[in-house]
Amino acid sequence: MGTAGLAPGLSRKLKKVLESRTDSPDMVASLNTLSMFYTENTPHARRTLRSTIEKRSLGINHEFLLASDAAQQALDLVDEEVNALADCCDRIAKALNSCNATTGDIISTTERLKQELEITTQRQGIVSCFLHDYQLCNEEIKALRDEDLNENFFKALSHVQEIHANCKTLLRTHHQRAGLELMDMMAVYQEGAYERLCRWVQGECRRLGDTENPEVDELLKTAVRCLKERPVLFKYCAEEVANLRHNALFRRFISALTRGGPGGLPRPIEVHAHDPLRYVGDMLGWLHQALASERELVVALLDPDSVADAGPTARRFSNSLENDAGKTEFDLTFVLDRIFEGVCRPFKVRVEQVLQSQPSLITAYKLSNTLEFYSYTISDLLGKETALYNTLGLLKDAAQKTFFDILKTRGEKLLRYPPLVSVDLSPPTAVREGVSMLLEIIQTHDSMMFPALEKKPVFDPVISALLDPIVQMCEQAAEAHKSKGVIHSSRRSRISSDSGQTSKTSIDAILTNDSPLSYSQNSETPSKIFLINCLCAIQQPLVEYDVATEYVKNLGATIDNHMRLLVEKEVEAILRRCGLSNKMPHFHNYISSSLNSNNSDTHLIPLAEMEATSPLSLADSLKVFFGLVLGSENSLPEFELMQVPKLRSEACLQVARSLADAYELIYNAIMDPKNQYPDPKSLARHPPHQIKTILGI
Repeated sequence: MGTAGLAPGLSRKLKKVLESRTDSPDMVASLNTLSMFYTENTPHARRTLRSTIEKRSLGINHEFLLASDAAQQALDLVDEEVNALADCCDRIAKALNSCNATTGDIISTTERLKQELEITTQRQGIVSCFLHDYQLCNEEIKALRDEDLNENFFKALSHVQEIHANCKTLLRTHHQRAGLELMDMMAVYQEGAYERLCRWVQGECRRLGDTENPEVDELLKTAVRCLKERPVLFKYCAEEVANLRHNALFRRFISALTRGGPGGLPRPIEVHAHDPLRYVGDMLGWLHQALASERELVVALLDPDSVADAGPTARRFSNSLENDAGKTEFDLTFVLDRIFEGVCRPFKVRVEQVLQSQPSLITAYKLSNTLEFYSYTISDLLGKETALYNTLGLLKDAAQKTFFDILKTRGEKLLRYPPLVSVDLSPPTAVREGVSMLLEIIQTHDSMMFPALEKKPVFDPVISALLDPIVQMCEQAAEAHKSKGVIHSSRRSRISSDSGQTSKTSIDAILTNDSPLSYSQNSETPSKIFLINCLCAIQQPLVEYDVATEYVKNLGATIDNHMRLLVEKEVEAILRRCGLSNKMPHFHNYISSSLNSNNSDTHLIPLAEMEATSPLSLADSLKVFFGLVLGSENSLPEFELMQVPKLRSEACLQVARSLADAYELIYNAIMDPKNQYPDPKSLARHPPHQIKTILGI
């Protein structure tokens, strides 16, 4: 109610004051600021509060103006400088516009010159490439003409070859005249360079000729590789190398033979001239070692591409030589053949002297094998169409001829003076010596070294040359012993015929009718046994050796033949002693006739009616036969002097079988009724199986 009567304006102010918040941050900050200059709360102060605040605000603004006066002055200065800069830029723009109008021609000229410079640069590159591909620089020309050769020379020579090849391409274009002129110019440079290169290589090769084991440097290898482009010049250099090394090797070989090494070590080869094997072996070993070193030198010098690559310069030359392997091998063989041609004669003379000094049989064979082995070895290194290989072949043939001549002389001596047969029929000493010598030769042959692709020489001629005369000697000795036995047998038969004049029974007549028997027993049988003993003494030691297989087989066949003849002779002698020898043909004819009569009506004469096979004659013969079979142990031959037990047993067994077969034949004929024997069982008292049992079959 009280406020209702207040004026509206006052009412609003009062309401605003009442609604204002005194605890707000703005209010608190305003009151704090007010408290700084409103110190007295008087009516006057309250009435002048607004003016006081306005004065306070005016003072603050005045202080701000005073504080910003310096900044205002600085901004004025900046404004003045910016205006001056703008004026300067205007003047520059005016000057540029003026210059642009005056320098337009210069800019267009510059662009034109720039384009011309690019074209000129391209032409210069083309000219530089042309000069590099078709011209030599001054340094390369100087390198080709200098006396001393170095890597620059070979680079320049390689460049000349490249230019020469490029000119061939140029000839296929419309610049043929230029190509021909350039080719002529490069040909002059090239020929001069190759002539200088050839002279330099020859000089270097002369220097190598005086050295025993020279080293080939890379520069010389490169020079030889380049020189292969000129076959004629390369051949001159190869011949120079061959001649120089030929003389040097000859001097070294003679020095090794007579003076030895430096300081006397190794000793001279001729010190061992009394020992043929070592003497020839040392010479061959020296030649083989020299061949290996000389081949290494020649390959390194004349065919360096096969040893090692000498660098990029060398590869440029070697690319054109890939298809020349056959020609290079021929050049190497020619050079090596020439180098070793000089040592062939002194080596051949000394080996021939050794062969003429009458070496022993074993020594001659070992020399032949040694020469043959080195001929194979040297042929692999040097080739077969060379003087040294041909010399070794001739010496090998000479050694083999010496060996076989010794065998021939030895065989002729054995055949000229055959030994006497000993009492025990043992082989003579010459057989054992010959077999022992052959075994030593076989061991030497088996120990021979040969290349894997080569076959060992045939050994059968050696065996035949050594053993055939021994076998012939044994046959002659056996024949002489047989002839001597015939003389003694005939003499004994004359003595017995003169002294024996008493009466004899039929059995005694049969027993005294054995003068042919004594011929068999006293002459032929011992000679056969002697011959079998000799052949067995030769055969048995050779059985375990493969190289003698064929000869052992032939000896076995010969022994079997002699065994068969010996058994046949002994059986014939026994049958003759019993009086059955002249009767056996009738029994054989009877068997064959009986077989034929089965197919025909032919009438056969009975055996009992024949005089030779009559019962009385046959009874006497069988009585003697039974006496021999059933008698003492010495009744049948036992071949005690045969030295091989197996053959001795076999011979006895074959004799027993032959006698048993003969008796079985007689027994069957007697028991056959067609033969009309009276009382056949009393005539042939023992059946065949009993005889076989008695004979131990």
